[in-house]
Amino acid sequence: MKVSQLTMNGERTVIMKHLTTYQGKKVLVLGLAKSGVNAARLLRKLGAQVTVSDVKPLAENQDAQELQNDGFTVITGEQTADLLDPGYDLVVKNPGIFYDVPVVKRALADKVPVISEMELASEVAEAELIAVTGSNGKTTTTTMIQKMVDHDRRAGKAVYAGNIGIPASRVAQAVTADDTLVLEVSSFMLVGTTTFHPHIAVLTNIFSNHLDYHKTRENYVAAKMKITANQTADDYFVVNFDSPELRELSEQSAAQVVPFSREARSQAGAYELNGDLYFKDEKLMAASDIKVPGDHNVENALAAIAVAKIKGVSTAAIVAVLRSFGGVRHRTQYVLEADGRQYYNDSKATDMEATEMALKGFTAPVVLIAGGLDRGYTFEKLVPSLKAHVKAVVLVGQTAKLLEDAAKKAGIQTIRLSENVETAVPTAYELSDAGDIILLSPANASWDQYPNFEVRGDRFIKAVEQLTGKQEEK
Repeated sequence: MKVSQLTMNGERTVIMKHLTTYQGKKVLVLGLAKSGVNAARLLRKLGAQVTVSDVKPLAENQDAQELQNDGFTVITGEQTADLLDPGYDLVVKNPGIFYDVPVVKRALADKVPVISEMELASEVAEAELIAVTGSNGKTTTTTMIQKMVDHDRRAGKAVYAGNIGIPASRVAQAVTADDTLVLEVSSFMLVGTTTFHPHIAVLTNIFSNHLDYHKTRENYVAAKMKITANQTADDYFVVNFDSPELRELSEQSAAQVVPFSREARSQAGAYELNGDLYFKDEKLMAASDIKVPGDHNVENALAAIAVAKIKGVSTAAIVAVLRSFGGVRHRTQYVLEADGRQYYNDSKATDMEATEMALKGFTAPVVLIAGGLDRGYTFEKLVPSLKAHVKAVVLVGQTAKLLEDAAKKAGIQTIRLSENVETAVPTAYELSDAGDIILLSPANASWDQYPNFEVRGDRFIKAVEQLTGKQEEK
């Protein structure tokens, strides 16, 4: 059965799978923001009796106010265990809420199912699902896959959603059987899944992340592996074979394992060999022709190639995407070229590891703009990367002096301090020569001067546009 409903602006939202599972069920949605709001609205369409709870006070909570005006039962303030007193059949939890908060602990103790918005979305989506997880590279890989699978498509469209910033439960209602839904899925989302079943699952890598949430690395790995838990022999599991751990983990999957490897550890899938990218026996392109720099982006590209080839995407389409894709916004994003200088926005680099990775992606000399919130650590770890890749630095924010010390230890002679990212751009230009890279990769959070890394990156791009008289390439 298909259900359609006209929205206020006249557009038609379609729930392609009408589930009776939630009809008449009492559901508590914990945590709002985009995922909670969309989950609540979807659950109501599916016939559930929905109560929403958010810690932010009602007077300051626009999402809660709008839901209340639309007739939802809304509870704001501390999420204590007695929230469950009315009795609920299900809890849909915002991924960011820890499992050890009282209300969630009680739900689990009372055997009330606790799921994520991603689980709900996957149940109603008519489209084929491709899901991407991993400690790093999820967003870039998800975007590459979407662009490849959508390129020269004859029927339907490929769209992305999920942890990439677009609520999966909203998009899942609008896609049809002709479409492909590419989902970026975090470990937080995967913990709350039981039936989640992508046709193609991708695991980019696993590091020791989010242990405050998962408590142990074993729990974190188990969460990641839920991406393939419900797959069958008719499905595909795309895995990074450069990691011995992931090679071993792939044996747990019932799906067809398709490896990717920058080190050519396997030639049964996508791999790099002698500077070229292959899928099985077919050479596709030179790795150096990928527009976004860095070995990590070669890995992301190989994962995307594997998925695209499974989907029957042509080599020409794959190459066209990789040669033109300038990166995800704020993640080593190519901005533009002017006067022989290339400008890159890596504002998402809020720690030293991310800046190290960005610097390793460049062979040309780099003029680096860095600095931001002081979290109480120094930057000795950055010294080798600064020494190897950076000709000059322009430093901003609370950590400018600390980064100056690291730059001096790296032997960098040209060091300038600037008021903020906007004033740093013309200074970086003055210190550069034709052929150089001008890179914003702060190695710090933005909160000393900007509300978030997105605003910081946007300000950088605007300053570059004002300096060069050119527009950001998209």
